[in-house]
Amino acid sequence: MLETRDLTIRFGGHVAVNAVSCAFAPGTLTAIVGPNGAGKTTYFNLISGQLKASSGNVHLDGRDLSALAPSQRARAGLGRAFQLTNLFPNLPVLENVRLAVQATRGGHHRRGLNLWSIWSDYGELTQRAEDILRTVALWERRDAAVSSLPHGDQRKLEVALLMALEPQVYMFDEPTAGMSHDEAPVILDLIRELKKDKTKVILLVEHKMDVVRELADRIIVLTNGTLVADGEPAEVIASPVVQQAYLGVGTEEAAA
Repeated sequence: MLETRDLTIRFGGHVAVNAVSCAFAPGTLTAIVGPNGAGKTTYFNLISGQLKASSGNVHLDGRDLSALAPSQRARAGLGRAFQLTNLFPNLPVLENVRLAVQATRGGHHRRGLNLWSIWSDYGELTQRAEDILRTVALWERRDAAVSSLPHGDQRKLEVALLMALEPQVYMFDEPTAGMSHDEAPVILDLIRELKKDKTKVILLVEHKMDVVRELADRIIVLTNGTLVADGEPAEVIASPVVQQAYLGVGTEEAAA
């Protein structure tokens, strides 16, 4: 279980996230929604460690991660994808994923210089990377430089890197941002596939309510850094307060 307890950050006199307490259970996908500037990405940054909280805590399976750096939180099981892709642009697609697999696994080469062991480890890492690329439909582009990929394929590759880390928590910040109408369904299909694993927690920041309506088991709504609604999608979307003040949609659109 992932849990935030009274998570807060202040920038001078401005409270960007205000004492947000939430628990997220394995096997669920929670969408975090709200108007621009509501604190959604800031809340993500506090959970993953990109920002240091002014007060409050982040716990994963009972362990307090609040003092850990982002890299340490990733090793502890928090997997984060960003609005902007974060890849090695000059390396081949396969090498990007192989490096991510290697980052989470030991190997004989760490116990001393043994060329046969190193080759064996390399083969295992490469095989795992190849399997992931097949899953995200990038196998045919495995030898291409990342910089040559269209934006949609780069987003798929970022999901592949997350899968390689084998996290307990998947955090997606507007995963379809900047994608064309034809590209977006591929990412959503990948998230649906991840959702089948009932041992994982999935968090999703998303503005597109059709995506939220389709994928989410639960919606939490932030405004001005404060948690104002939390519940099942139909219940939250049907709230007149949420529709008008926080989601920026009318009653008829939300009910469609």
